[in-house]
This record gives sequence, structure tokens and C-alpha cells, in this order.
Amino acid sequence: MQNELWLDAEEIHEEMDKPHDECGVFGIYRKEGTGVVGPTYHALYALQHRGQDSCGICVNTDGVMRKYRENGMVTEVFTRDMLEKIEEGQMAIGHCRYAPKDMKSRSNAQPLLINHQKGSMALAVNGSLTNAAELRDELEARGAIFHATADTEVISYIIIQERLKCGSIEEAVFNAMHKIKGAYSMVVMSPTKLIAARDPHGFRPLCMGHIGEDIVFASESCALDSVGATFDRDIAAGEVVVVSKDGIDSFQMEDACHDGLCVFEFVYTARPDSVVDGSSVHEARKRAGAFLALEHPVQADVVIGVPDSGLDAALGYAQQSGIPYGIGFLKNKYVGRTFILPDQKERQNMVRIKLNAIRSTVEGKRVVMVDDSIVRGTTMAHIVGLLREAGAKEVHVRLSSPPFTNVCYFGTDVSKRETLIAATHTVEEIRQIIGADSIGYLPLEACDKIAAGSKCRFCKGCFTGQYPIDPPVRKHINKYDQPLMLEKK
Repeated sequence: MQNELWLDAEEIHEEMDKPHDECGVFGIYRKEGTGVVGPTYHALYALQHRGQDSCGICVNTDGVMRKYRENGMVTEVFTRDMLEKIEEGQMAIGHCRYAPKDMKSRSNAQPLLINHQKGSMALAVNGSLTNAAELRDELEARGAIFHATADTEVISYIIIQERLKCGSIEEAVFNAMHKIKGAYSMVVMSPTKLIAARDPHGFRPLCMGHIGEDIVFASESCALDSVGATFDRDIAAGEVVVVSKDGIDSFQMEDACHDGLCVFEFVYTARPDSVVDGSSVHEARKRAGAFLALEHPVQADVVIGVPDSGLDAALGYAQQSGIPYGIGFLKNKYVGRTFILPDQKERQNMVRIKLNAIRSTVEGKRVVMVDDSIVRGTTMAHIVGLLREAGAKEVHVRLSSPPFTNVCYFGTDVSKRETLIAATHTVEEIRQIIGADSIGYLPLEACDKIAAGSKCRFCKGCFTGQYPIDPPVRKHINKYDQPLMLEKK
């Protein structure tokens, strides 16, 4: 058909008006024997929510490393036939990646595998550097040739430079961490060692576990569960953990402060069955819902959540308010990575393909609808419309995060400020645009309280315009890219 439109999974996700995370990483070291491909595959499958554009596995067999990476989701790239062709080994690292539209090239797929003067190295990174452009300019001026546009290649060059000057790969990683700035959790593999490292502000999660005597690292604890591993601990901000035949060693940066964990890990990004830096994601979302009920009460008949991350917060709202909890939406679980839309109108009505309101739950009722956030506002207007069409008498929208008013520079793909509805409209204007009877956001001060038991402080820059470290310097900044500071009452 002439007007036929193909949409992939990330375009569908974008139409659902949600922020995107950059990646998920995994690493495994077997003390004896082989058998690392299966666990790596299952771990990446568990981390698929962190990125669906590309994925890859690099396997270490007696010091020889081979990488397998391609655009696509885990089940598409690593078919049964493909898995059977991969030679087993004693170590492996894996990666699944989300990419902005201008960085979807296969060359940006990870892990990277680099041969250098002292051997070889593979790495997989979750995050984004703030000084990547500056470092890239310096490296190119000295003759470095880049094959991709992602920050991971910059990190690899810096590590290799340090490796040529020092005695071990772990020392090289540690030294490189003093030169790169920004958000990163990464796993690095040499012919004999597996290394996990986390930036000194702890922007992105990274944890460690074991299967018997085997050691595993992952972006989230749900990946450890998927391979039958026991959770040991989170990797601390500014820490480098090294696993080798000699055991486990650790190095710690002196100036690390762990003040930058992205609060949106608890609001939206992480899976609800994960535990991040000492706090249950599921419980954090329920707690956010409870805060919403206290801050924005309303007379209503039923509380519903928008799948998936709005469900836990809706449950917390219902429990705190005493309003019955109901299942208000059916989510289509079978939307493939690619399918056909006949025309532009269908593309604009994408939300109908993904969600459908359950009439028996909402018809004739005053509904509290809980979701995690509003980015541009287009999808929220459609979702409110679905409830109206299903007979809802009133629709009261509650968001388990404060208003998005600023971009993120540290690995979450939040749109430019001119596209963020909360940066250019008042709360009342947003209510009118989405067609709700009322709207209520999570108070900013509640962000620090939702993750009870957490061992760190949070980055809330997308809500406040204030970041743990300076944003990257841009040559051209328009008025909307200036951070919007929220005034305290």
C-alpha cells in the first residue's frame, strides 16, 4: 500500500509518550567449566525493558573473545539457531540498548570488542557522558578513528590509553574513571578478568550476585533472579569490582558521594520486582501512590493504573485513600517489534493498539487514573478519552512523579524542553489539554521519601533543573534548553 507505515517497538513506545532509558548490562564469570551463554541470554531478556533497539553478547573462551550483536530485541537477535552456534566460554558480558532516533545505527550496538597493544577488551555501558564531545575531540586530534557515535567508544579509548600506561586492566578502568564525567555503569572483560564499575555519583544501578561460586553483575536484581543467582550487594558509587582466578577485589574512588541515582528508576524505568540500592521498586511506587492520595485527595468510586508502571502507584493510592482498586485497562501484550499501520490517522491513534479501557470497571463511575508521568501530553489526552468513551463520569489524573520541566543529560532520553508540556504550560492548562476533571503531581519533596531504605540520594534534575554535576556545555542553546528552576514555596 502506498501510504503504508511501518512502526518498530521503540516508535510505538515513543507514541506512548514515555521517557526512555539507555541500556541494560550483564556479566558472568564462571570459576570452573563453561556455560555462560544461556544465563546471559536470560538476563538480557529480563532487562529488555531497558532497551529494545539492539542487543549483544561477547563470550570469552580461554582468553579468546567473540562478539555477537545486532539491531533488534533479544528474542529476535538470539534465536535458538543463533544460540546453538555461539561457542561456550568461561566469561560473558551482555547488553541491550535503547537509542535516540539519530543513534540507531548498528555500529552503536554493544558490547564493543577492541584489540589493542596489550591484548583485547570488551565492554558494555549503561549511561551517558557529559564530557564525551570534549574527549572525542582530543582523541581525534591525536589520531583516533571512531566507528560509532555512542559514548561507549570514547570510554573504550580512554581505558585503553590508561591500559598502555599501567600494569592491569582494573587499574586502567579506575584511572579512566577520573577522566570521564557523567553517568555510567559498565562491565568490562579482559582475557582473564571480569570487571564492574559505577560512576562516582551512582546515576545508574548496578548490582552483584552469585550462582554457587560463579559471579554475576547486572543493571537490576531482576536479571539475577532470572538466572537463579543470589543477590549479594549493589556496586557502590565510584567502585570498581574485579573478578579473576585469584578471587574478588575492589577499589573505591575517594571523592565518590552517591548523590545522583536517577529517581526515575523507581518511578518508571526499573522493573517492579527489582531492588535498587536497597529499596524495593514495587514498594517505592506504592509509596508514591500513597503520597499522591494524601496530597491530592478526591471523591471517587474506583482507582485504576495505566499499565505497567502506573499499576503499583495506583494500588498505593487506593490503599491510602480507601477507594476501591480496579483493573481499568487491558494492555496488548502481543504488539510485535514491527507491524503495519495503514495511514497517518492510525499512527495518531496508536494508543488504541496498546491499551483498551475495561468498560465494566469505569462506566458511570468517578475514576482516579494513576500513571507515572506526562512528557508531551499527547498520549495522556488519548487515554483520558478512552475512559470517557467507556462511560467514565469523571476522570481524575494523578502522576507518581513531579512535572517534567527539564532535559536529562545522564542516560534517560527526555525530549527537548520545548516538547515537555510542563515546561511550557501551567498545571491548569495541562488539565484542560488532556481533558481531565482534575490533575495532581507527586510533590517534589516526596521524591526523597518514596524509596525507603535507599542507601543514596537522588538526581531530580528533570524536575528541578538542578543536577549533581554540571550538564555538558553546548555550542547552541535555545531558550527552552535553559534549565527551569522550581521555586520553593
